[in-house]
Amino acid sequence: MSPVLAGVLQLLALIAALALAYRPLGDYMARVYSSDKHYKPEKWIYKAIGANPSAEMRWPAYLRAVLAFSAVSVLFLYGLQRAQGILPGSLGFVAIDPDQAFNTAASFVSNTNWQSYYGEQAMGHVVQTGGLAVQNFVSAAVGMAVAVALVRGFARSRTGELGNFWADLVRGVFRILLPISVIGAIVLVACGAIQNFAGIHEVGQFLGGTQQWNGGAVASQEVIKELGTNGGGYFNANSSHPFENPTPFSNLFEIFLILLIPFSLTRTFGRMVGNLRQGYAILATMATIWLGFVALMMWTEFAGNGPAFDIAGGAMEGKETRFGIAASSIFSVSTTLTSTGAVNSFHSSFTGLGGGIQLLGMQLGEIAPGGVGSGLYGMLIMAVIAVFIAGLMVGRTPEYLGKKIGTREIKFAACYILITPALVLGFTAAAMALDTPANSMTNSGAHGFSEILYAYTSGANNNGSAFAGLNADTQWFNSTIGIAMLLGRFLPMVFVLALAGSLAEQKPVPETAGTLRTDKPLYTGLLVGTILIVTGLTYFPALALGPLAEGLAS
Repeated sequence: MSPVLAGVLQLLALIAALALAYRPLGDYMARVYSSDKHYKPEKWIYKAIGANPSAEMRWPAYLRAVLAFSAVSVLFLYGLQRAQGILPGSLGFVAIDPDQAFNTAASFVSNTNWQSYYGEQAMGHVVQTGGLAVQNFVSAAVGMAVAVALVRGFARSRTGELGNFWADLVRGVFRILLPISVIGAIVLVACGAIQNFAGIHEVGQFLGGTQQWNGGAVASQEVIKELGTNGGGYFNANSSHPFENPTPFSNLFEIFLILLIPFSLTRTFGRMVGNLRQGYAILATMATIWLGFVALMMWTEFAGNGPAFDIAGGAMEGKETRFGIAASSIFSVSTTLTSTGAVNSFHSSFTGLGGGIQLLGMQLGEIAPGGVGSGLYGMLIMAVIAVFIAGLMVGRTPEYLGKKIGTREIKFAACYILITPALVLGFTAAAMALDTPANSMTNSGAHGFSEILYAYTSGANNNGSAFAGLNADTQWFNSTIGIAMLLGRFLPMVFVLALAGSLAEQKPVPETAGTLRTDKPLYTGLLVGTILIVTGLTYFPALALGPLAEGLAS
C-alpha cells in the first residue's frame, strides 16, 4: 500500500469516527448545559466554594467569575511549582525558577500548555498530576463555559442573563470531560501508554552509557491533554514519545480526541438555539477549512523533490517512522487548527510551506474546529463579521439568528479579532529588534524569523506547540510569552461575554424575505472567504518574510 493511500484511508477512518460521535455527544452536551438538575457531588463542590449554581449571571458577573477563578488557578499552580523541592513525589527535582514557573502557570491556566522545560527532567509527580493535569480539565471547562454563554446570548431574548459560570464549569468537568477521559485513558493504556508513579530508573545502554527515564500517570494526562485541546506533554518529545503515543492506532485515536468536542459543539450550538441547520452551517465551515489544510499539508510534505526525499518516501526529517508523513500531517494540521499544541513530529523540520500552513492554522484564530469552547465562540464571532459584511453589500441591517448586528455588536466583534494579531506582531517585532531575544534563534534568515513568529503566534493564540530551534527558556521569552498567553486568552473573553450580554438583551427580529439565510451553502462560502481574507490581510506580510520566503527559496 502506498503511503498516500494509507494516509487517505486513515483520514476517512477518522472522519467516520467523528461522524458517529457527532450527534450523540453534541446532543448530550446540550442537555448538560440546559439541565436544572444538580447532582450530589456537584452540590458538595458548590457548598465548598460558596456558590449558588441556580443564580443567573449577567455578563459582567460571569466575566468576574471567569477571571477570579483563573487568577486563583495561576497563583496556585505558580506556588505549587515554587514549592516542588519540599513536596513528596518530587523525584528529587528542585523548585522551578520564578520566570519559568510564571510562564508555566500562565500556560496551563490559559489552555495554552506552552512548555519551555523538559517535563521528565523538571516536574515531579505532584506538580504533573495535582497541578498540570488538573488545569488541563478546568481550563478546558472554562472555554466551554464561555462558549455556552455566547450561545445563550443568541438563544435568549429580553434578558441579560447568561447562566451561571460555576455550574457550567463543574458540569463541563464532571459530566463531559471526566467520563470521556476515563474511557480514553483505558484505551491508551491498552495501546501501551504507561500509567504509574514509578521513580527515576536507568534503562539500556546508549553510546556506552545508560539513559534515565521516570514513570508517571501518563495515559490519564495524555487523554485530557488531547480531549481538552491542551497539548502539554508529560515528556519533552510530547506525542512522539512511545510512552505517550505508542502505536499508529493510538496516534489516530489521539487525533480523534483532539477534534471530538470542538466539532461536536456545533451540534450543541444548533440544539441550544433551536435550529440544527445553523449548527450544520458552522460545522461545514470548520470541516471545509480543516480538510483543505490537511490536503495542502499532505501535498507539500509528499511533494519533496530530490534523491533524499525519494529514498525516504518524502520529507521524513523530524517525523516518526511509526506514523509516517500522512499521519504526521493530519496530526500537525489538527493540532494547529485547534488550540491543542500537542505534536507527534518536529514542526521545524516540515517543509517551508508546511511550516506556513501550521502558522496560518493558528493565525486563523484556531477556529476550524478550534479549541474546546474557544473554537466555537471564535467561529461565531467570525459569523457575526460575515453577516455584517453581507449586510453592507445589500444595504440592510445585518441579522444573525434573529438578532440585529448593530454598531455595539460589531465593535465587540472587531475588538475580538484585533487583539491576537496585535499581540503576535507586536511581540515578534520587539523580539526581532532586540539583541538578546534574537540570540536565542538557532537558525538565521527566514527560518529563524519563523521560529520567533511561531512562538508568539502559538502563545497568543493559546496553542502551545513549538517550532523548535528556539531557546525559549530565557527571562525574555518566559515573561513575554507568558503575558501573551494570558492576554490572548482572557482579553477576547471580555468581548465574547459583552457580545453575549448585548445579544441576550435584544428582542427577536422576525425573519423576512430580505433576511440572509445563514444555514445555506452560500453563507458557508462567505464565512470561509471572510476568515481567509481577514487573516490573510493581517498576517500575510509576516508570513511572506518567514515560511513563504523559505518555501519559495527551496
